[in-house]
Amino acid sequence: MRTHKYIVAVVDDDPRLLESLEDLLESAGYAVLSFPSAVALTQAGLSGFDLLITDIGMPGLDGFELRDLMNRERPELPVFLITGRHEIADQIRARAVESFFCKPFDGQTLLAAIAGALRR
Repeated sequence: MRTHKYIVAVVDDDPRLLESLEDLLESAGYAVLSFPSAVALTQAGLSGFDLLITDIGMPGLDGFELRDLMNRERPELPVFLITGRHEIADQIRARAVESFFCKPFDGQTLLAAIAGALRR
């Protein structure tokens, strides 16, 4: 049996979404580390969490670049991408990316996907 909570890092430049995701994840028993940008996450370090949720469209280092960095540094880490831009969402869906969510997304569906990714 696991003796500590899973830690989920969340990166989004929208403070309202960060707060909403914190509340959702904490209510499901996860510990949450929130970052207003990908640069803030990289400055804090790329370890100490079990799963990453990142917005795609952010100034500076975007979510795709952050995902690619995480794939190089921590290839075992599950990374979930989120976006509110539907044209990007259609392109990603066409590539059959499973760990992708379009805003607004269903919280229970996201929690189920997180639980599944952490079990693997």
